Amino acid sequence: MKTVRKLHRWLGLVFSLSLLMSAGSGVIHNVMTYTQAPPPPARPSGGELDASKIVIPVAEALARLPGHGTVQAVNLRGIQGEPWYQIYRNDSPRPYYVSAVDGRIDPGQDERYAAQIASAFLGGAPVRKSDYLTAFNSEYLAIFRVLPVYRFDLDDALKTRVYVSTTTGSVTRHTDKHRQLEANLFTNFHKLGFIPNKTVRDVVLTLTTGGMFVAALLGIVLFFLTGKRRRS
Repeated sequence: MKTVRKLHRWLGLVFSLSLLMSAGSGVIHNVMTYTQAPPPPARPSGGELDASKIVIPVAEALARLPGHGTVQAVNLRGIQGEPWYQIYRNDSPRPYYVSAVDGRIDPGQDERYAAQIASAFLGGAPVRKSDYLTAFNSEYLAIFRVLPVYRFDLDDALKTRVYVSTTTGSVTRHTDKHRQLEANLFTNFHKLGFIPNKTVRDVVLTLTTGGMFVAALLGIVLFFLTGKRRRS
């Protein structure tokens, strides 16, 4: 029993920091439920669409594209008051845009469409493109799932920014300096986000969680051992 008691004491001491961080992340998570806005609501994609302006049929729009890639999806988007076909093919990571009015091809419409979504989400405020992400980073985490996305900044005191997917036609993340501070604290406490290498981070998380499990288990064993000793 002496050995069990020693192990319990030292394991409890070694893993107490991890336990404190886990408890701290729980507190931060509760605070965030009151201070963080819920995920952006699902809205119909695209801007206002005047169907009377559509002249070019889908088949003709597809015929105007270069190459012979396989068509995966065709969406009709309202961009700056005009109807555009957003066409996804297997030969390009980005969509093609063909005007439904006159059939012209304009790859710049993807960014314009993203800016329109961002501005509409922020109440019509002017936005500035600051990034285009094809991989997750320390702010736009894998939990947001959707890639690629544009990042647009609102030049205000809060440093508001939104992440936009033209594939879904929606804002996938909305944050600012206050919200991001809370999110960073939670990530560092709960997921050890300050460790940059994911494999190392997962190993450390597994070891510390396993250590807390063993320490708690030893505490239970001690409870029953000391109980028997008292009864005897």
